[in-house]
Amino acid sequence: MSKPAVVAHGGAGPGPMRQDNLEKAVEKAANILRLGGNALEAAVEACVILEDDPVFNAGTGSVIRTDGSVLTDASIQTGDGRIGFVIAMEETPNPIRVAADLLDEEINGLTSAGARLWADQRGHLRADVEGRLPEGQIGDLDAEITGDTIGVIARDSSGMIVVATSTGGCSFRPPGRVGDVPLPGSGFWAEDGLAVAATGIGEAITRALLSNRVYERIKNKNTSLEDSMEWGINTLIPPEHSVGLIALGPTGPGIGVANTDMPWATWEASSSD
Repeated sequence: MSKPAVVAHGGAGPGPMRQDNLEKAVEKAANILRLGGNALEAAVEACVILEDDPVFNAGTGSVIRTDGSVLTDASIQTGDGRIGFVIAMEETPNPIRVAADLLDEEINGLTSAGARLWADQRGHLRADVEGRLPEGQIGDLDAEITGDTIGVIARDSSGMIVVATSTGGCSFRPPGRVGDVPLPGSGFWAEDGLAVAATGIGEAITRALLSNRVYERIKNKNTSLEDSMEWGINTLIPPEHSVGLIALGPTGPGIGVANTDMPWATWEASSSD
């Protein structure tokens, strides 16, 4: 029997001012796991809390793109190999719920109008997402990644592990741009009781296939979560790009590592839970 655990991040760059908001999502997941819920439910519901919180660039708080649109992406993967992801969805404040519904489908991913139509057919909320203006000025790298992605990894008592990520995209990006969040191996990877999720400059993360390569290093080199995440950021990512990672294995608490000020929080069940 495994000890349930959760780890979550609030994006590369926002810093400690969003820590309390992040803790609420972790506590939601922890309560689900304490009551015997599974990792899938815990990860999704924690992710929804972050999507509903306008301080994060995901769901409700997604940044407005250069054409004035607000488009949301999300992804989810279970340790037994199921994947669901959605890209560039309009009028979708909780894309993680749509992504989760793809886990048991023959297809893995959907995009734009087709994704929204599929969500409508399954009763997912369609609602205007007002979004918010990006912070800083065009060309200011720190502003571009502020509040970037949110991510949650949960492990339940059966040992099942689930990673869920969501974003409104990167500031000052065009409507067709796809970042790392919905791309398997880039923004997320989960398999065999181990999961990794990334946040930061999506193009750098995608080029590095960062989440999968960190996952493979932990598995194949038998290195710690922290050492492997530091290796990934310091070796695979150019130093001028702000990037962070969270990871959770089959035992122990989750870990967060970043080359910038990334809010992250973790919880692991104790003997009294």
